[in-house]
Amino acid sequence: MVYRVIARFLSRRLALCLLCHGPAGNEAGICRACAAELPVLGSACPRCALPLPTAAACPGCLRRPPAIGAARCAWHYAYPVAQLIRRFKHDGDLAAGHSLGLLAARQLRPVEPLPDLLVPVPLHWRRRWQRGFNQAELVAEALGRAWQLPVGRRVMCRIRAGASQQALDRRQRLANLRDSFSVRGKVQGLRIGLVDDVITTGATLDAAAAALLDSGALSISAYALARTP
Repeated sequence: MVYRVIARFLSRRLALCLLCHGPAGNEAGICRACAAELPVLGSACPRCALPLPTAAACPGCLRRPPAIGAARCAWHYAYPVAQLIRRFKHDGDLAAGHSLGLLAARQLRPVEPLPDLLVPVPLHWRRRWQRGFNQAELVAEALGRAWQLPVGRRVMCRIRAGASQQALDRRQRLANLRDSFSVRGKVQGLRIGLVDDVITTGATLDAAAAALLDSGALSISAYALARTP
């Protein structure tokens, strides 16, 4: 019943474009003209998705290779994607999250070999309770539906809340995230697609990927809506 109510709510919201408020004309809820203006992420580091002039490994990944084997993002974290993500993440705008997830799934479809399982980066239970949902989980569900891949919602949990990451640099984030993730599901021998909403420094994904590899995962690829500069 709850899901039917949510579906009806989203269908009404998505009849008009979330950006220009004209007719959307598609299930994504963003008209073609506005979708064409989204800041697509072009060439980037293949390991952390950092925007670069050419698709080559960035200096940071060369100095300290991350636990993630590959990372892809749909867009730069810039207008209007940044505004839509903030509406989704902080204001509970599920229509914005649905639209971004659907469009990202079309743009980021993984190449062979596909992941065996998509795993959203978990929130600490207190943060999830405050927000009411895990945005990474909703993005992972959108990707899983589009790519016909299973989503492991309870494969990982976050056992340490840690301080807010927003004001920290990469080294501080890594220290803040130490021993934060626990793997509860079976990942031995699986190719894992790790999903988050935004990659900032990559520290959160790196810590989660390290926990999955320590638990026997074969490889980790990462997918996110957007990448900060």
